[in-house]
Amino acid sequence: MHSESQYYIMFGPDICGFGNNRLQVILSHKGKYHENNKTLKCRINKDTHLYTLILRPNATYEVKIDNQKVTSGGLEDDWDFLPPKKIKDPYARKPRKWDERQQIEDPDDKKPEDWEDSEFIPDPDAKKPDDWNEAMDGVWEGPLIPNVKYMGEWKPRIIDNPNYQGEWIHPEIDNPKYRPDPTIGHYHNISVLGLDLWQVKSGSIFDNFLLTNDEEFAEEVGNMTWGLRKDVEQQWRELYEEMEKQKEAEETKKKREKERARQEDVWGLDEEDEEDAEEDDEEEAEERLKQEGSAARASLDQKEAHLDQKDEL
Repeated sequence: MHSESQYYIMFGPDICGFGNNRLQVILSHKGKYHENNKTLKCRINKDTHLYTLILRPNATYEVKIDNQKVTSGGLEDDWDFLPPKKIKDPYARKPRKWDERQQIEDPDDKKPEDWEDSEFIPDPDAKKPDDWNEAMDGVWEGPLIPNVKYMGEWKPRIIDNPNYQGEWIHPEIDNPKYRPDPTIGHYHNISVLGLDLWQVKSGSIFDNFLLTNDEEFAEEVGNMTWGLRKDVEQQWRELYEEMEKQKEAEETKKKREKERARQEDVWGLDEEDEEDAEEDDEEEAEERLKQEGSAARASLDQKEAHLDQKDEL
């Protein structure tokens, strides 16, 4: 297999950057690949998750994450394998007098005669200069001043349209190009399972792949593998994050104390003593974290060993 190998089904999380966290469900039909028309989101936290795709003989499907259904439907409805069953009637036209306006201006509403809609008016106190020559200077126009009686632009009130007919819906007809295809979602001779990985960050682990025609068995396998280990894994992660947080807090505290001591020690006489003390403090902190981590790991190892005994798969 290689990156250009053809495939029947591509299923799994597709995480690229911060905005793209899709759950891809791409199916092959007659040599072409078709993506699911729905926007499915995968889980992007730090815990392990179980992804399940179910394709049924009746051309329906179901997607589950952590053994919980997130979507389902028909293959024809959610993929563009075939031309649509219905199309808009090419000969249908919206009537010219069809009125889709829900509200209109009231034709009976008239602007009051004393309505002032001029924002600026000529200054009544302005006088044309005595030396104004219209032949040379053109027609004299006095300066404008704000109209103290300005009431804004007048608009008629809005009323419900008595002739409103609703939104015109284009009539549909059966698509003559549509032909049902009973082979959709039927794949034979599946003998290879491959991983398409494009990683810029290490740490991803994939395991426990299962291809089966038994939905109940698939769910049972998920519960007996991922289901038994998810809680222990979460406890390990929380323990690690807590240890890292404590380590960071200790380092921040030491830097703050060092900076404070440097400001107080004007002559720099205590720097060597501080370095020796810091080395001792670091060793004591590391030893304390190791002891705490060892105790917590021992507790989790006991739980994990108990789970491994139950995991018959």
